Amino acid sequence: MKKVFNQIINSKFVKNVIIMALGFTGAQTLNILLSPVITRLYGPEAFGIMGTFNAFTQIFVSVAALTYPIAIVLPKNDHDARSLINLSIYISLFIAIISTVIVFIFEENIVNMFKINEIAPFLYYLIPIVIIFAGIMQSLEQWLIRKKKFLINARVTFLQSLITNSSKIGIGLFYPTATVLVFLQAFSNGLKAFMMMLFVKDWRKKNSTNKEYLEIKQLAKKYIDFPLYRAPEVFIYSVSQNIPVLLLSSLFGPASAGFYNIGRTVLGLPSNLIGQAIGDVFYSRVSEAANNNEDLNYIIKKATITLFLIGLLPFGLVILFGPFLFEVVFGKEWFTAGEYARWIALSSYAVFINKPSVRALPVLRAQRFQLVFTILILIGQVISLSIGFFVFKNDIIALALFGTTGALFNIILVLITLNKSKKLIRI
Repeated sequence: MKKVFNQIINSKFVKNVIIMALGFTGAQTLNILLSPVITRLYGPEAFGIMGTFNAFTQIFVSVAALTYPIAIVLPKNDHDARSLINLSIYISLFIAIISTVIVFIFEENIVNMFKINEIAPFLYYLIPIVIIFAGIMQSLEQWLIRKKKFLINARVTFLQSLITNSSKIGIGLFYPTATVLVFLQAFSNGLKAFMMMLFVKDWRKKNSTNKEYLEIKQLAKKYIDFPLYRAPEVFIYSVSQNIPVLLLSSLFGPASAGFYNIGRTVLGLPSNLIGQAIGDVFYSRVSEAANNNEDLNYIIKKATITLFLIGLLPFGLVILFGPFLFEVVFGKEWFTAGEYARWIALSSYAVFINKPSVRALPVLRAQRFQLVFTILILIGQVISLSIGFFVFKNDIIALALFGTTGALFNIILVLITLNKSKKLIRI
């Protein structure tokens, strides 16, 4: 038993997870410590406007580079990986232009529908900036994963949280408005990308020649399954995750969106703290394992069970004592957010434990399946939300149906992924 324990502790995988977790731990600890101050400074309505802006932009950000950055980990040589970085950045610039045109055409409808008049004058500038920053950040994150430079990623994550949260408090003492929250959130990814560029120099493509365009074109074709299958899947998943915020803002006002936003943020802490760390390291590990013909089913199952046990306590506490905890931590006006959080916790827990499965699907070449399944999840959750909003006309019931549906679908996803890993034919 002692030998097995020592092997686990000394394994590179566990060490890398610990490094990533430490960075996220520091970042999320700052979020936890400073959130009660921030929520008292700004209030539910300001958080609602910020949450609505985030929900809207995240739909574009999810496909900022058509998910080509995820492929950066896969090539056997760094030369091709650097070409994929260039491809990803070029695509993000194009997507930024397209999104700006969409905002220009539908600005009035967007502002009126989601009640975000306070930030309407800034949509033209902020949305393309957010997308470009996201494309760069996603590319550099995957490069760091490829090079196993998890310490840099952890350090940057902590510094990003420190600067962003400190700014929210510092500026909020004088100007506690939704505009401040939106601007700081918009430039958060840019800050992280800038710090990554300072710490990492080897991501730039060296000795570029006239053949660079041809190389990028060939790589775009080689990894075409990412924009064909993964990008639509990520886009649809992002829509499904952000629909509650947009509907709450549209039907019940920014304050309701603020309640949901803070609930989702708090429940995202375990995911960002541990799930994201394990997910990033696991993607590198499972890619390597597939190349070495290791037992992927065992690796995926072990990581999934580990996350299930880790998440049982934090998500269970929110389900049982959500309203009380939110009132104590964030203030009396956030009691309703605790009611929301109870139901959000169901789907968040399932998403937390499915990270190994989701990260393994590109390696299993099952991105087409993931796309189809994500469409089914979106349909199921839209139906559940619609029943709650339009039949029962009750936001709590709507979120209860939404959370339960999401949990069931994500559990099914884990089971199917495990089954697919069993059937994987090794060559």
